Amino acid sequence: NLGFGIVAFACTTCNGMSGALDPVIQQEVIDRDLYATAVLSGNRNFDGRIHPYAKQAFLASPPLVIAYAIAGTIRFDIEKDVLGIDKDGNSVTLKDIWPTDEEIDAVIKTSVKPEQFRKVYEPMFDIKVEYGSHVNPQYDWRPQSTYIRRPPYWEGALAGERTMKGMRPLAVLGDNITTDHLSPSNAIMLDSAAGAYLHKMGLPEEDFNSYATHRGDHLTAQRATFANPKLFNEMVQENGIVRQGSLARIEPEGQVTRMWEAIETYMERKQPLIIIAGADYGQGSSRDWAAKGVRLAGVEVIVAEGFERIHRTNLVGMGVLPLEFVKGENRHTYEINGTETYDVVGTPKPGAMLSVVMTRLDGEQVSIAVKCRLDTAEECSIYEAGGVLQRFAQDFLASEVAS
Repeated sequence: NLGFGIVAFACTTCNGMSGALDPVIQQEVIDRDLYATAVLSGNRNFDGRIHPYAKQAFLASPPLVIAYAIAGTIRFDIEKDVLGIDKDGNSVTLKDIWPTDEEIDAVIKTSVKPEQFRKVYEPMFDIKVEYGSHVNPQYDWRPQSTYIRRPPYWEGALAGERTMKGMRPLAVLGDNITTDHLSPSNAIMLDSAAGAYLHKMGLPEEDFNSYATHRGDHLTAQRATFANPKLFNEMVQENGIVRQGSLARIEPEGQVTRMWEAIETYMERKQPLIIIAGADYGQGSSRDWAAKGVRLAGVEVIVAEGFERIHRTNLVGMGVLPLEFVKGENRHTYEINGTETYDVVGTPKPGAMLSVVMTRLDGEQVSIAVKCRLDTAEECSIYEAGGVLQRFAQDFLASEVAS
């Protein structure tokens, strides 16, 4: 009666799989340039995660999600303001409709039963899938999957030597860059780089699914790198104002493009890249592709004011060197605008002070003191090997020889 559509359950929202908006509603959001928001009971309130057109999201318990939907706005004092008027003309507030523990327990007792779970999950174990020329009719396997593909972790950027010389900035970023900025998990839109690729592969738009579900196919997942529509890359400005979106500027041409086109261009040139960022780089739910994507793009070094703990470890695991500005210094201190090239001078060791030599367009060179954020000898060993996969391969081959 309220107009809700049940699209899925459980991890749906966290993975950005809440489904498409009603086309009429989406078009109104676009036409009126509305600042639409979401209210969710999961714990993934990243910008654009619920849907690219829900620009901000707020966390709430399930009953509060319903209450805010009834209110129709977040500009609402949920505890005091009136949600509606009953049939007798009385004001209805949150406390009038809030369910008691007893009411919730009664619903669970009558509506959540073990046989419901057994009916769904037990048949799953009877499915037999054969590979090769035998295809199980249970699934419509595509000849060329966009969900799983042999990964390129032993070739390309990851197999090449990291010179840390002549690096160009892929992005110059501010504070609080999350892993959703680095590699979003929400639904794939047709006008995105990943959407264009899936369309070219013959998938209808309704089957695009989310970035999160395509992590096993690097050709799709790579195109998610910095694909968040809420990204602010300070290299891309108009009249002194940073433009919002998945944008980059190819240097030395100064050409502004979508982020993926810039990455492709630099990959073809075998151009080593660097990222300059502010504080708390990589915060949020740390995911592997937030580190994989930038490394496969050719990023060798990230210089930031600070790193989220787990994401810093993930970067080391992919062979990316995390470096930290000294306290009180940042990208503004050195007037970094993205036209420069960068060289790292020194040997990466735990806690070592290194120099990043920045060369400006006019040839001026500036030495930036940075702290190496390889924090342990083990991390140094992983980094020197090229990453955790390469380190594992070395250890495996060494054990084979020893045996």
